[in-house]
Amino acid sequence: MRLNSHVIKPVFTKTYPLVSHGKGVYLYDTHGKAYLDGCSGAITANIGHGVPEVIAAMEKQANKVSFTYRSQFTSEVAENLAEKLASWAPGDLEYVFFVNSGSEATETAIKIALQYWQEKGVKGKYKILSRWMGYHGITMGSLAVSGHIPRRIKYVPLLFDSPMIDPPYCYRCPFHESYPHCQLPCAEQLEKVIKREGPEYIAAFICEPIIGASGGAIVPPPYYYQRIKQLCDHYGILFIVDEVMTGMGRTGRNFAINHWGVIPDLIALGKGMSAGYAPIAATIVSERIIDVISNGSGAIMAGHTYSAHPQSAAAALAVLDIIEKNQLIQKVAEKGNMLMRELKKIKEAHPIVGDVRGKGFLCGIEFGDFEQKGLSERLIEKAFSLGLLLYPAMGGSDYYGGEGVLVAPPFTLQQEDMNVLLQRLDQALSLLEEDLKHG
Repeated sequence: MRLNSHVIKPVFTKTYPLVSHGKGVYLYDTHGKAYLDGCSGAITANIGHGVPEVIAAMEKQANKVSFTYRSQFTSEVAENLAEKLASWAPGDLEYVFFVNSGSEATETAIKIALQYWQEKGVKGKYKILSRWMGYHGITMGSLAVSGHIPRRIKYVPLLFDSPMIDPPYCYRCPFHESYPHCQLPCAEQLEKVIKREGPEYIAAFICEPIIGASGGAIVPPPYYYQRIKQLCDHYGILFIVDEVMTGMGRTGRNFAINHWGVIPDLIALGKGMSAGYAPIAATIVSERIIDVISNGSGAIMAGHTYSAHPQSAAAALAVLDIIEKNQLIQKVAEKGNMLMRELKKIKEAHPIVGDVRGKGFLCGIEFGDFEQKGLSERLIEKAFSLGLLLYPAMGGSDYYGGEGVLVAPPFTLQQEDMNVLLQRLDQALSLLEEDLKHG
């Protein structure tokens, strides 16, 4: 089969419309059709498209310098961006290592965790624990700690062992329990694994505070993360949170982990950090970890050509300034409650929907139990035809979750836009249910 384009696209046989431009919460193709960006692209375009202040900031930086190499120069925008991120982060998470993507951010966090123990003279701590169903990126290191089976299965021989514990997945509980009577076996399982593997070999535990694309905005039960952090501290294990999708205000807090009042040792960021205006990501590191490395080798053994790229840093700094100036995180918290109420009404109106959940503007819709497969893709196609963009979310196996979609609009979504989103989602579900009736 010869492809009809020199660009390798996600699905070879699919025809993709050609985008013309974006404005606000809408994208437009070259035929003039408007698509409400109900998922911020890949949960990335947090402040919408075509924002003049970001474009101006990027132009201003381009007129100074677009690229400098990390071992030769720093830049004012990179320094200011790191300071801003440190001010957003909880506790003593004060230091920022810039990378280019979320996959690199989680992998860098893993490398820093391993280096921390080595520089403390604890050479045996080399294992990274994680959860089945979680997803942390597509590079080999980040994929190794991902529990998303379809994405890792082709590369298993090249991956180090990592996923160990089951997800805190109340809708389809792996332990066949229900909160609050369950006593959190999903958290207690971590202690069992730590004891089995030996805490002297475990460097860190990594997880998404809210499971995103591989689960559909799965929010753990209360006190889950308090117990996870307690176990990590007790056994001398670093706690890494992957906030690539959930961070930068997406859930109505600076970081999703803030909902539980827990302070991790490292945070991985990406996606909404620059709201899609330029590629950039980061690993935020606690002062305690940096102190050990600073007093040891004095350098983190990682690096990327485009790290702290001035052009990208200018875009990200402008995005965060806009979020602060317009109090968008507070608005996400308020509008997110409203969105969730409306999604629950949609659930009641559509038998095909089994569960809705999430926080802020990260909401998941999961289908109930059906013999038919491919429901997520079919719903996304129906919504797309109606001018609504949704993002796929699935556990990837019969055991670790069903199918669903993410509803995650830009923070700038207005009430009239939300009404359009809900109307088109409702219509798409009706069209899918009608198809299922007729086989």
